Amino acid sequence: MSEEEKNKNNPLHGIKLQEILESLVEKYGFKELSNRIDIRCFLINPTISSCLKFLRKTPWARTRVEELYIRTFKK
Repeated sequence: MSEEEKNKNNPLHGIKLQEILESLVEKYGFKELSNRIDIRCFLINPTISSCLKFLRKTPWARTRVEELYIRTFKK
């Protein structure tokens, strides 16, 4: 199976984590994101760069952010 076939059904294929986070912050803001996903980096001195650093190191948090993105923008 080729890479193209593997990614065919992946709704996040070709979308960078930074783009996902920026879209969610633009739509909800950090405060609402912290209400929707219980992650402290959204609540305490939030910045895109600090959240990206955390999400890249924490698979469970990244998964939750990606799931929210899919629910919000990929209907």
